[in-house]
Amino acid sequence: MEDNSSAKHSSFWGIMVIAGTVIGGGMFALPVDLAGAWFFWGAFILIISWFSMLHSGLLLLEANLNYPVGSSFNTITKDLIGNKWNIVSGITVAFVLYILTYAYISANGAIISETIRMNSGVNLNPRVVGVSTAVFVACVLWFSSLAASRITSLFLGIKIIAFVIVFGSLFFQVDYSILSGAGEGGEVMQSYFPYVFMALPVCLASFGFHGNIPSLIICYGKKKDKLIKSIVFGSLLALIVYLFWLYCTMGNISRDNFKGIIASGGNVDSLVGSFLGTNQSSMIEFCLLLFSNLAVASSFFGVTLGLFDFLADLFKFNNSHLGRLKTTLLTFLPPVLLYLIFPNGFIYGIGGAGLCATIWAVIIPAILALKSRKKFPEQIFTVWGGRIIPAVVIVFGVVVIFCWFGNMLNILPKLG
Repeated sequence: MEDNSSAKHSSFWGIMVIAGTVIGGGMFALPVDLAGAWFFWGAFILIISWFSMLHSGLLLLEANLNYPVGSSFNTITKDLIGNKWNIVSGITVAFVLYILTYAYISANGAIISETIRMNSGVNLNPRVVGVSTAVFVACVLWFSSLAASRITSLFLGIKIIAFVIVFGSLFFQVDYSILSGAGEGGEVMQSYFPYVFMALPVCLASFGFHGNIPSLIICYGKKKDKLIKSIVFGSLLALIVYLFWLYCTMGNISRDNFKGIIASGGNVDSLVGSFLGTNQSSMIEFCLLLFSNLAVASSFFGVTLGLFDFLADLFKFNNSHLGRLKTTLLTFLPPVLLYLIFPNGFIYGIGGAGLCATIWAVIIPAILALKSRKKFPEQIFTVWGGRIIPAVVIVFGVVVIFCWFGNMLNILPKLG
């Protein structure tokens, strides 16, 4: 049922898993949350976020490689920084992965039911669709984690083709007066800078691949070159797609028009509807809908794969049929029940994951790497930059935490 972990896999699959997890439904929140900062400041803060999240991922890999294949956050944090930090880490990891699973179930229910309605006129209950997609993904994960990884890779490949068709067309329609945003609404570009702070937590969450690192180690063993390539090139591919995505969205939809999208809740269907309202060809509309559906689906597979492996390690479930069934039920039942109670939680789920993701995906990996260097002086892999890189990553995390609370307290400026 489960593939032999010693089987040889190329770096391509790892790159696709990382990119497929990152380039997902969360990218639809980026232009909405970066609309205040607009394109140039938005691109700047995205690059800063990518650099910080890439290195926090590499720091986590550095610590993880000192432990047996299959070890997850629970095992590593408990050994390196003690049980109290392990409890904090475990709670934040579980919260983020569970809330993202819930968010993607919600997003799948909304976007798939809307796609069916637009193309066939059939109105399906989004809750039924959302639960059905969760059951399908659960069955795939129960059968094989590698199967989930390969489906994610397949979705990413089709998604990129659809992305190129849609935004290749929109690329040539970009209005540079809209893209620059200069003078719009009586403002000048320099006044857009304060809006970058409210977008920082979403930018951080948009590069959340860290839950998949233990899964990659299960796939590749301790072949550090393949693991590093997967993380670096997978996240870099995501950054390139994000920048192109911002260029096309902010070059076709004016900053003022984003205020309407924000007012309607900023959901996936609102942004997609804005593009569908620009009189595109039927082929472009089809590819846009295909891209939207696969973007959410690929992230759903990636996030649940990370949650599955985390829970299997935490509760020491074995890899038998029964063991994987226990892990699968524990992975999907809580977010499905939450979804049935609160069906419209995509934006809230993505936003709520930001704070906890800062703790377990930024600050804790830096601490783990520093601790592992003392405990394992002959370790397999060490991130460049000595103590400077962990310090930079921690500072980034602290700034994001302050920005998150600034958003919650309505201290930071917001567009709309």
